[in-house]
Amino acid sequence: MSDSRNAQLDWDDQGQPLSRQFGDVYFSRDDGLGETRHVFLDCNDLPARFAALPAGGRLVIGETGFGTGMNFLCAWQLFDRLAPADARLHFVSVEKYPLAAADLRRALALWPELAPWSEQLLAQYVAIHPGFQRLVLAGGRVILTLLVGDVLEQLPQLDARVDAWFLDGFAPAKNPQMWSDALFAQLARLSAPGASLATFTSAGFVRRGLIAAGFAMQRVPGYGRKREMLSGRYQGPAQESARPWYARPPQAACREALVIGAGLAGCASAASLAARGWRVTLIERHAELAQEASGNPQGVLYLKLSAHGTALSQLVLAGFGHTRRLLQRLLPADWSACGVLQLAFDAKEAERQAKLAEAFPADLLQPLQREQAEAIAGVALPAGGLFYPQAGWVHPPALCRLLAEHPNVRLLPHGEALELRRVDGRWQALDGERLLAEAPVAVLAGAAEVRRFAELPLKRIRGQITRLPQTAASAALNCVLCAEGYVAPPRQGEHTLGASFDFHSQDCTPTAAEHAGNLDLLREISTDLAARLQADALDPARLQGRAAFRCTSPDYLPIVGPLADEAAFASAYAVLGKDARQVPDTPCPWREGLYVNSGHGSRGLISAPLCGELLAAWLEDEPLPLPRAVAEACHPNRFALRKLIRNG
Repeated sequence: MSDSRNAQLDWDDQGQPLSRQFGDVYFSRDDGLGETRHVFLDCNDLPARFAALPAGGRLVIGETGFGTGMNFLCAWQLFDRLAPADARLHFVSVEKYPLAAADLRRALALWPELAPWSEQLLAQYVAIHPGFQRLVLAGGRVILTLLVGDVLEQLPQLDARVDAWFLDGFAPAKNPQMWSDALFAQLARLSAPGASLATFTSAGFVRRGLIAAGFAMQRVPGYGRKREMLSGRYQGPAQESARPWYARPPQAACREALVIGAGLAGCASAASLAARGWRVTLIERHAELAQEASGNPQGVLYLKLSAHGTALSQLVLAGFGHTRRLLQRLLPADWSACGVLQLAFDAKEAERQAKLAEAFPADLLQPLQREQAEAIAGVALPAGGLFYPQAGWVHPPALCRLLAEHPNVRLLPHGEALELRRVDGRWQALDGERLLAEAPVAVLAGAAEVRRFAELPLKRIRGQITRLPQTAASAALNCVLCAEGYVAPPRQGEHTLGASFDFHSQDCTPTAAEHAGNLDLLREISTDLAARLQADALDPARLQGRAAFRCTSPDYLPIVGPLADEAAFASAYAVLGKDARQVPDTPCPWREGLYVNSGHGSRGLISAPLCGELLAAWLEDEPLPLPRAVAEACHPNRFALRKLIRNG
């Protein structure tokens, strides 16, 4: 579905797209590819720079104006041709009005020679919603981070070191808001020392603005009928805005890691590192992966959003897109984009949903009246609600297997890491006296078991799901239904119903009482569906299901990133107890090579895979896949910081 936030296009007689919003062309009518290669590739000296990348090296390109993606695809094509096989390309691009998928496909069909790359982009071009959207391409060799929104709102949230800039976008006369001193200041803030910049325009105010921001700019010959353009290099000072407790930790000299816990967070962490050339040992105490909270037969892509753009809401929106693109690689039997319907079960929920419908685009969520909702769901319902057409359910163990199936990942089952010690610059994981594995980097991804090795405020919440046999009548359910609980369409002859919340029990044995409670949740969702499933005739004591522990933090955000020594942290930043506005220049006392990815609660399907990318970005000093403020809101040091300030 197209949306007002998508680009509104007209198509000329040659089949080329024109922007209705800006009344301008996306590329030269004469030779779009030739212009891109001259202006952005050659004038940033990319052929030589790609060829000169060291083994395992990378280059970061920043772009204003993704448009049809032509600049990106030409850069990727050149990178494939010239860069070492294990080098990586990061491409970060801002776009206020992304093309709808059908329009993008039509535009890219104009360049058959780019088809090997454009087809990969199109296959991943789903769930492109406002904010940060990460697309992992070519097995992780190429990473595209789209910042969907206004450039002056998105770039200030970016944390990256850009090596080359493509200053694109519609002509200054057509889009003057973008070509501003505020933009040029952001380019300077994000530039690596000596970063290059090229732009098709030769406007004097653009050249002067870039010079004032620290770029040495010159006019050079343009392409075709365009006489001149601008290119230059950043010569200003490197700018570091991060406070020391959120600064980038030192990079590991050796790309080798052990990951403790082979649930969704552990498998995602392993996958993101393996894609970057790391050798990963995935330690799991059970016989195989995804045996605890990640082992349910059906997990729901449920988006708990806020109309106020909270850190959690931004994480959920970015994480949903990332997971949704991952699922494109799964077998159809292991997931279904059937949609999720969140019922407006009371007046307060209806009011909340109305605010969400105003705040988000229609291709993400749609308000439905009861009759419309029933037509989509296939069963009678007590109310309408919000429908998420791109959401659905997934078999979590299949997603875990997909993530862990990489030649660089070695799964080590039947190994419980009871002790972790640092010896000669390497972390050793021990199961009693037995050494399980060692590596310079260790990632703690074992849910609440992380507390064995780090003082983090994680808590366990027991949840039980019930497996209900499908009936001929219940097969009519077409989408996931959510209220206080959820019920999914059938998978392999069974519906998944759940899930209970128990803050006290530490036992994983399913109970009849919680099966009965889940059946009550089903009746609240739809008495019609309960009747179709013959719920009143079911004996809770005879029902099948499973219980596991969700792991969550006090602020319901995951805990992702490098770990500090808590006592040394309190000493280094003690002044914050007296004045929270102080920013001491003391470097953070990191626990060298120790990282965490945990606390995903009941939304791990949405947050854990993207947090694997966030973890890798901290480890590799890469562009963060989330706004800097969201990454900081998920950072382990937030708790030590709050403790210092509160106690002071």
